[in-house]
Amino acid sequence: MITVEGLTRTYGSFTAVDDVSFACRPGRVTGFLGPNGAGKTTTMRILVGLTPATRGRATIGGHSYHDLRNPGRHVGVLLDASAQHGGRTGREILTLGATAMGLPKTRVDEMLHLVSLSAEESTRRLRHYSLGMKQRLGIAHALLGDPQVLILDEPANGLDPAGIRWMRGLLKGYSDRGGTVLLSSHLLHEVEQIADEMILIGHGRIVAQGDKKSLLESGRQTKQATTTVASLDQDRLAGALRDKGYAVTPGPNALTVACAAVDVGRVAAELQVVLTDLRSVEGGLEDLFLELTSSTQREMPAYQAQGYPPQGPPPGYPQQPPPAGYPGGPR
Repeated sequence: MITVEGLTRTYGSFTAVDDVSFACRPGRVTGFLGPNGAGKTTTMRILVGLTPATRGRATIGGHSYHDLRNPGRHVGVLLDASAQHGGRTGREILTLGATAMGLPKTRVDEMLHLVSLSAEESTRRLRHYSLGMKQRLGIAHALLGDPQVLILDEPANGLDPAGIRWMRGLLKGYSDRGGTVLLSSHLLHEVEQIADEMILIGHGRIVAQGDKKSLLESGRQTKQATTTVASLDQDRLAGALRDKGYAVTPGPNALTVACAAVDVGRVAAELQVVLTDLRSVEGGLEDLFLELTSSTQREMPAYQAQGYPPQGPPPGYPQQPPPAGYPGGPR
């Protein structure tokens, strides 16, 4: 069990983590999501005692990390897969960890087998490992002490598709056995598949948290319904929808209409126009993530870069030069 209460970390006038509170429960994978610089890694560093909190409290199993005896037997941590001596081999790194935790040397071979690092690979020096191999070794080190809690920062970074699937199965199996997982990642699709709970953070503050279903439903409730529709008489249907006051955007194969699918169906039925496709446009985790953290994103939509306001481009979206300060704009 991970419990974070009112956690704050400041650096002079800059607040990296601002009054953050959440809990991660046993048997659950909790996804910790946010743009770069949102405060995810700082929060994790405070959890494992690498950065002191300015205010607030973070505990694991009711204890602060510093108070845990032999913490590697309770908490598995992977914050930086490269944070090991580059001149040591993978086997040496795991052997040192096993010795420090009072574990038998046989545990090293078990972990190498678990993360699919071969005997030959285990004798290579870390500086010669690929990023994916470093991640596998870091996961092996995190699991070495058979902990009840895992805290992982971007563990799938550098893994190929097969490795990401392997990671997904490993963490789900761990949580199914009662383990607690706090997982930070920018791979939103992967988090959407594996996480039972999600925490979204931006500018050091939590902007949303809950299970995937409730988060996505709340996002749909606050977002205008959108429907795509194709028919045997697109022009006639588009005109009728506009007459009803709905915004219609023609596309190469379908119309995009700012209303619910049932409203489009009613209009089509009144006209007796045959529909060949009708579907609601439902955003996933990525859409919700971008919407809730929009003020913290470095990137902006193309129309904003061309000088239009944040609410969107005007009808027709004509091209115009970018504003001052953007590539191609006036100096």
